[in-house]
Amino acid sequence: MRLRNIKGAKKKLRDNPDYVVSDPVSKQGKWHDVFGNNHPIHLEIGCGKGQFIVAMANDYPDVNFLALEKYDSVLLRVLEKQSEEKLPNLKLIRADARHITSFFTNDEIDGVYLNFSDPWPKRRHAKRRLTHMRFLKRYYKIMKNGSFIRQRTDQFPLFEFSINQFIRCIWLEIDALSLDLHRDKDINHTTEFEDRFIQEDKRIFFASLTIKKGDDPHEKNL
Repeated sequence: MRLRNIKGAKKKLRDNPDYVVSDPVSKQGKWHDVFGNNHPIHLEIGCGKGQFIVAMANDYPDVNFLALEKYDSVLLRVLEKQSEEKLPNLKLIRADARHITSFFTNDEIDGVYLNFSDPWPKRRHAKRRLTHMRFLKRYYKIMKNGSFIRQRTDQFPLFEFSINQFIRCIWLEIDALSLDLHRDKDINHTTEFEDRFIQEDKRIFFASLTIKKGDDPHEKNL
């Protein structure tokens, strides 16, 4: 998946400012201006080649979608799809998720998708997992009360780790869990990884969560 060395990828991203936001820090608190409307904003962190986010943007024109990806050569694949579709409600960001609180102000995001994130299986790398507590705290800051986080993964150890992190958060409500998503419900929007896993008859683990903000003193430490 990580096609890191496509020649000229960085330049191609830079040469398409209509689709690619090169300086997300400058857009903090201004994303509705970027899209030119007040529609909800959904963020996919680690968008891969973009099959999921492009399909979502196509089917939900009244939602603004942001695709955040760390690698130039991977995001280039999303740009190729977007250059064909020309979806007004989809923007791409080449950046590291560790810095998302610099890209978004408090209560700016309505939904976050974590699709087949890197499992970082070694214990010493646990803090790099996108469902580690330090990332969950970042999501809390940028997300609205009542907004959602949805996770899909084929890695049960990551799923188990994630659930343990979720239940530690008094401000996260677990709405739904599945140990076999595609047997439990019909899914219209999938990733490239997901399609392969379905063909291999692999189980997809799923969690849906809601952000609950209030006046609990523990929240002041976030």
